[in-house]
Amino acid sequence: MSDPARSGILQPDPGRGTATWRDDGPPPDLPRPRGPAGWWRVIRRGVPAVLILLIGVLLILPLRGAERLIHGARRPWTGPHVQVVCRLVLLSIGLRWRREGQPLTGPGAVVANHSSWLDILTMNAAMPVFFVSKAEVRGWPGINILTAVTNTHFVVRDPKFARQQALEFAARVRAGHRLLFFPEGTSTDGRRVLPFKPTLFQGFLDPELPAGLAIQPMSVSYHAPDGCDSRFYGWWADMALADHLLGVLSAPVQGHVVVRLGEPISVAGQTRKTLALKTRDAVAAGFDFADEKG
Repeated sequence: MSDPARSGILQPDPGRGTATWRDDGPPPDLPRPRGPAGWWRVIRRGVPAVLILLIGVLLILPLRGAERLIHGARRPWTGPHVQVVCRLVLLSIGLRWRREGQPLTGPGAVVANHSSWLDILTMNAAMPVFFVSKAEVRGWPGINILTAVTNTHFVVRDPKFARQQALEFAARVRAGHRLLFFPEGTSTDGRRVLPFKPTLFQGFLDPELPAGLAIQPMSVSYHAPDGCDSRFYGWWADMALADHLLGVLSAPVQGHVVVRLGEPISVAGQTRKTLALKTRDAVAAGFDFADEKG
C-alpha cells in the first residue's frame, strides 16, 4: 500500500485552535441544495439523523447514571450505545461504511488520521471509542454536542497541566476506556496522513499506566461519490461546517468509508518519537484508495 503524500502546510488559525492544515490549492466546490429535489435530500437525511442524535442523548443520560452506580468509571453500556447511535446516523444519511480488522482486547488506546467531522460517526461506528480533543472544540457549535454525547476527553495544550492530564489519561485507560487520539493535530482533505507529533505520545509513557499497554492504529479512508472531487468528505482550513454539512446531505448519492484497524503496537521499550513514527507508518499503510468496494 502506498504512503499518501504529505503536501500542504500548517498555519495558525484562531477559529480552530493553534494550527490548521491548508492545501496548496482551494477546497473543492461542494454541491449545494438546488431546487425541491436538493432540499428534499437534506430533509430526508438530516431530520432522521437529528432525531436519532436527540433520542440518543435523552437515552444516554439515565443510562450513564445507572452505569456509574453499577460500574463506576467503566463504560460497558454507553460505549456500545454511542456506537449504535452513530451507525444509525450513518444509515440515515446514506454513507456506507465497513470495518476491517479487530479492536484490541487489552489495555490501550487508538490513534487515527483525521479528515472530517464525520470521523466522530465513522470511528464510533467501527468500535466504541472516546475521543481526545483540544479544549477549543468545546466551543464549536454542533460539534460540541457530539463531543458531549461521546464523552470526549479534552486536553489543554499547556505544559503546567501536563502531569494532571497524564493522571487523568491513566485513570481512563485503567477504567477500560479506548481513548482515540489524532496525532496529526489537525484535519486534512482526507487524501493523506500527516506526520504524527511526538509530544502527543508522552502520555503513553507515564508509569501510572497499566502494564502491557498497546496502541492500535486506525486508518480511515473516505471514498467520494462517483463524479465528485476525491476530497469531497474532507473538512479543513476555512471550510464552514454548515456549508460542508449541507454539501454532504444534498449529494445525489453518497460514497463510502473504510475503517481499517491495524495490529496493536506495544508501548514497552518505545520512546515518544519511535511511537510516533511506528504508528504513523501503520496508519499510512492501511490508508489507500485502490479499494473501491462498497
